[in-house]
Amino acid sequence: MKGIVFSEFLDMVEGKFGLETVDDILESSELASGGSYTSVGSYPHSEMVTLVVNLSEHTKVPVPDLLKAFGHYLFNTFYTNYPAFFENVNHPFDLLEQVDQHIHVEVKKLYPDADLPRFETERKDGEMTMIYRSERKMADLALGLIEAAGEKYDTELKIETELLEESGTVVKFKIS
Repeated sequence: MKGIVFSEFLDMVEGKFGLETVDDILESSELASGGSYTSVGSYPHSEMVTLVVNLSEHTKVPVPDLLKAFGHYLFNTFYTNYPAFFENVNHPFDLLEQVDQHIHVEVKKLYPDADLPRFETERKDGEMTMIYRSERKMADLALGLIEAAGEKYDTELKIETELLEESGTVVKFKIS
């Protein structure tokens, strides 16, 4: 997992819960990196899991809620820092359709070793089906990103989720 994701997560934690909470979760986590992340570095996904679980224990906020909140935060970071991804996009469906074919292609140019989730989309009759595939099992983060896209484009989205693999590696989002 790329260091930029870790850095943004810790920035979100500091903004929402304070620097003391960041220090507390880093100190209570046994991290090979020591909790020091560079944006271009790669770090084990297990470190993110440890940080999120420790934050949940510290704040009593459930892990899925923290991941969704992080998805919202990350969307706003992407919107601010990578405006080219949002050019000529007028609806969240337009953006979501671009994730695999355009956005992730560009991300791979910047970070060739990035292990990105896969998204398959199908739009029909004003609805979209989006299939999330990732061994990282972070569909709640993806859900937060989808919700934030709706908010950014002032579009009320109804989102239903369905586990297609019991493990959480494949999740279907039905968006209308």
